[in-house]
Amino acid sequence: MLINPALENLPDYPFDRLRQLLSEITPKTDAEPLVLSIGEPKHQPPKIIANTIEENKDLWGRYPPGDGTAEFRSAVVNWLNGRYQLTDIVNADDHVLPVVGTREALYLITTVAVTVKPGQPKPIIAMPNPLYHVYGAAAVVSGAESLYMTANKANGFIPDITALDAVTLDRIQVYYLCSPSNPQGAVADMTTLKKAITCARKHNFLLVADECYADIYSLKKPPGIVQACQEMGGSLQNVIAFHSLSKRSSAPGLRSGFVVGDPAFIKMFKRIRNYIGPQMPMPLMAAATKLWGDENHVVENRALYREKFDLAEEILGSKIKLTRPDAGFFLWLNVGDGEKITKKLWSEYALRVLPGAYISAPDENGENPGHPYIRVALVHDIKTTEIALNRLVKVL
Repeated sequence: MLINPALENLPDYPFDRLRQLLSEITPKTDAEPLVLSIGEPKHQPPKIIANTIEENKDLWGRYPPGDGTAEFRSAVVNWLNGRYQLTDIVNADDHVLPVVGTREALYLITTVAVTVKPGQPKPIIAMPNPLYHVYGAAAVVSGAESLYMTANKANGFIPDITALDAVTLDRIQVYYLCSPSNPQGAVADMTTLKKAITCARKHNFLLVADECYADIYSLKKPPGIVQACQEMGGSLQNVIAFHSLSKRSSAPGLRSGFVVGDPAFIKMFKRIRNYIGPQMPMPLMAAATKLWGDENHVVENRALYREKFDLAEEILGSKIKLTRPDAGFFLWLNVGDGEKITKKLWSEYALRVLPGAYISAPDENGENPGHPYIRVALVHDIKTTEIALNRLVKVL
């Protein structure tokens, strides 16, 4: 069989590793197993989704357009304008595209942005470490070199791209900036965003801002990369942002998101996507359009996460050193040895979490910055979350 040899270099898929780690362990308890390893929201999806799909059921027989509907793009622009106080810097026709969830688009954007030239050093794709695993896969298959930038307590869990030397920066073609970050829930401030934009333009790489947790925050709204562009004059050059309804609207199964940014990249991204066909069915796009236009369900959703983090502080805060994240729905807990504690939690309390090392890569010293951590997804209802946290504290 002729198989692309680059696939042999794909990072190990974190959930395959987790299944293998726990496959031979039978929990010693009769308690119901609880899965907190996957960032899959369990809140009740808004009724808007089912109602709108039913209202548009006659559209199942149509091929959806690659750039979505005018109504969808307009809803996105209206949301961006309201969320980030924008003033006419985003155009619905030139700057916005729907995507089938953001994961596929975060991967496919490298088909537009990465060029491998024979006889030249490999291009670099830079990313935070720990990371969302699709970043690493995109780098490998595109033929680029992965540059893992450690995100730790010392840098506020947001790496500084401007700290790299000029030679390295000139080789970078894509930089994935995740804010709010997964898994730490850290937020890049406006100064950090502006420095990253300036660096991207100076060294001519694409700044990919993954902002999928932008509406799941504790108190203060996280700033956005397009908002930073506005404060720098309004140009979206070298910048593209990704947003999703999976977390914002507790609708991961809808597979709906969008990209917004540099019109040159959007134009070419639209072109390649027309060949591939990752398009949203029309009834689902109609539902997504309604969701981007409704803030009530988002306020309710955010309040549920706040309640769970309040509970985590109450149950865990007096027992361990707990840092409440600024955004997102993960606890990123330093337990000394993430793999060891993951096995213990499953064995003794049927509680499934994710070792931090499984979403991290070894640094230049061979050390994995995620090794001491576990990632705990607070995605269940409050009662289930309370049960899980009480199990967790017994081990920690």
